[in-house]
Amino acid sequence: MTSVAVVGAGMMGTALCYPLADAGHGVRLVGTHLDEVWVSAMKRERIHPKLGVPLPDGVQPYGVSELERALHGVDIVAIGVSSAGVRWAAQQVGPLLRPSTPVISVTKGLEHATPGVLRVLPDVFHDALPPELHGQVHPAAIGGPCIAGELARRVPTAVVFTGRDAPTLAMLAKAFSTSYYHVRTSTDIIGVEVCAALKNAYAMAVGIGAGVHERAGLEPGPVAHHNYESAIFAQACVEMTRLVAALGGRIDQVPNLAGAGDLLVTCSGGRSSRLGKLLGLGVPFNEARARMAGDTLESADIVRVVGDALPHMVARGLLPDGAMPLMRHLHEVIVQGAPVDVPFQRFFASD
Repeated sequence: MTSVAVVGAGMMGTALCYPLADAGHGVRLVGTHLDEVWVSAMKRERIHPKLGVPLPDGVQPYGVSELERALHGVDIVAIGVSSAGVRWAAQQVGPLLRPSTPVISVTKGLEHATPGVLRVLPDVFHDALPPELHGQVHPAAIGGPCIAGELARRVPTAVVFTGRDAPTLAMLAKAFSTSYYHVRTSTDIIGVEVCAALKNAYAMAVGIGAGVHERAGLEPGPVAHHNYESAIFAQACVEMTRLVAALGGRIDQVPNLAGAGDLLVTCSGGRSSRLGKLLGLGVPFNEARARMAGDTLESADIVRVVGDALPHMVARGLLPDGAMPLMRHLHEVIVQGAPVDVPFQRFFASD
């Protein structure tokens, strides 16, 4: 029997355990230092407090202090930490990995450490591994529409596994696939990962519409600010296309699982949409962040990262100056505290 360690016991890391267990693998779910309460609950009651679904019999929870024991002899490692924890995960997991161990992550985000250079997180993870593993471990990632609570309830789900090593992707796809977890593969790691990161920011932008509607004193319904939301959704796809192309990815990822598919499901609810609604209600970002204390706001994080990189990318000739008006405005709202005033007049302009 194949053994798999999932590092990160948040909702998505835990949800990954369900198809793995159903595929017949032994699964060791390891919490980070931020997951101790959840791990303790799962050890006692076999239920993740936020998912509310019993763990499959083949899943064994471990605390972060048990990481070495949990990773001993495993065949596959999955990473389910937040974007801020990617380097931590590589530093903690790396010394415990055997060479050529397949590693796959559900973490979404981009890094901007060098002006104008955006890097996908599998590359960040790889570079933070011990030097002797460079070239031995080929980190992969999961993109596409997947709500953790639905995956844990075995709702049919289609995702894309991406990485630079096709044989590793094929092996991982076979290991994870079940009758309800449908895996496609792509070696276009840039295209998939850029879409996967941007969708959080743009789902937040779509969520602004619900707040604007409520602020106007109107009730939710079939006649609301759906035109407003749809225009933002369409511009989001335009901007994802432009950034994917600028970074060297394939633009056909945008109308696919990692792009429009994941954007749609992220707009349906969750932290990104709630943050957008607060902004649409006129709540300044700092106050909205305080109201959402305890939530990881990866939508705001990616706006900071990409918004900071855009002027440098324009200066380097990678993007035209007016290519990303929605992202630039989100950056003004999140970083500079500007009020929401969505620049519809600058949407859908030609390059």
